Amino acid sequence: MRVSANHRIQWLHGELVRNTYPNAARLAERFGISRRQAQRDIDFLKKQLGAPLEYDQHIMGYHYTHPFTLPVSVRNENDGGMPRMPLNPFGRDLFGDAEADSVIIQGQIPYTATLGITDKLTVLEMRSYIISEEARGEFLCEFHNIDRFLCAILTARSGIRIIEPTWLRDKLLHMAEKAIANNQ
Repeated sequence: MRVSANHRIQWLHGELVRNTYPNAARLAERFGISRRQAQRDIDFLKKQLGAPLEYDQHIMGYHYTHPFTLPVSVRNENDGGMPRMPLNPFGRDLFGDAEADSVIIQGQIPYTATLGITDKLTVLEMRSYIISEEARGEFLCEFHNIDRFLCAILTARSGIRIIEPTWLRDKLLHMAEKAIANNQ
């Protein structure tokens, strides 16, 4: 069974978020693809999607240099003016699927955010989103639904600070301003 590049990128992102230091050999072995194709997937994540990837020579694997969230989608021109998936010089998309019209990256891939939470009960409330503690009181979270995640933050017992990404913090502020304006 052939696994899509979308699925490989999702898996790679998940491994990077979990700090397992994946590399091209591991990606190739996991999905039964060539190391060359695996390296193209890694290069696509870094160069086309802007992932802050760095290779560690001692551990022999990649890691994110700072938190990163995959883009929502990559689409073709027929999908409302979004850019087409970049092509390599051989006329095939970078994932190797000549017939692919679009690749939806977000769907199964969760968004990530780093939250500042100092209250232990609030940490327990947010446990379904928390995947790791990055530093004392700073937690890496994954979520699929932005509005549901923001509602969880708003209804938490104590204050939660959105450290990253800034777009999520801005969305939360916009939601709060709208709610205040609607109730004055």
